[in-house]
Amino acid sequence: MKLPLLSGKEVVKILQKRGFKILDQKGSHVIMRKINGKKLTAVVPQHPEIAKGTLLSILKQAEMTRDDLEEALS
Repeated sequence: MKLPLLSGKEVVKILQKRGFKILDQKGSHVIMRKINGKKLTAVVPQHPEIAKGTLLSILKQAEMTRDDLEEALS
């Protein structure tokens, strides 16, 4: 799957669907957390378009796969 171009707001909504909650915001970065046996923290920049490498990093922080992202978008 080719990674889609997503905005920071779209990524925040996807993570919220996956059980993450907004913990804090520092400048243009939203810090999100999910506690599910272990504590997962993902930092999402509020940019109009998130770079592919940054999106991959967010997926890794959230322990999500590309398939999980595709499922959340559909």
